[in-house]
Amino acid sequence: MDNTFGESLKLIRTEKGLSQQELADKLNVDRSTVAGWETGRRIPDLTFIPKISACLNTDISSLLSASEESVSPNIIIVDDERIVLNGEFSVLAKTLPQANVSAFLRPSEAVSYAENNNVAAAFLDIELGRTNGFDLCRKLLEINPQMNVIFITAYPDYSLEAWNTGACGFLTKPLTEKAILDLLPRLRYPLFGVTNND
Repeated sequence: MDNTFGESLKLIRTEKGLSQQELADKLNVDRSTVAGWETGRRIPDLTFIPKISACLNTDISSLLSASEESVSPNIIIVDDERIVLNGEFSVLAKTLPQANVSAFLRPSEAVSYAENNNVAAAFLDIELGRTNGFDLCRKLLEINPQMNVIFITAYPDYSLEAWNTGACGFLTKPLTEKAILDLLPRLRYPLFGVTNND
């Protein structure tokens, strides 16, 4: 993968006299996230580019020497039933082939992933064993307030409570390609590289 963005970021950051940790603190991300951007292991989603530019007091074009087409949003899906999770993962991956889709059975694994990666959207089951999707939603939004959280459940009765969590979408099971595509234009934050409005 071309790492022009990472090289530009590292060069500008060092010219400004900032450590990776100092930049991470300004962006409210982990230092490992900045290190991942600079080494090319990760690429920030486009909603982060203006923030990085502002923190470094530089113009966006200096940072965007890397191709925008190489930016793929990270999407997670969390469900505590393996068979259901596998089916939902397949539908999401097929519907959004431009995205990096990751599936998790345990909410703690999803939180850990979100702490180390910029997650653009999270599809969450509401009933997750000892925890629930509402609590997980709140935790994920603490990590990244610009994450799109979409609840998926077999129980539409939860929809009213779901809106009190900061979520921006609600889908009933089984997850379908049509339901996902209908939801995308209504997300609070566009999924760059995936939605038509980018």
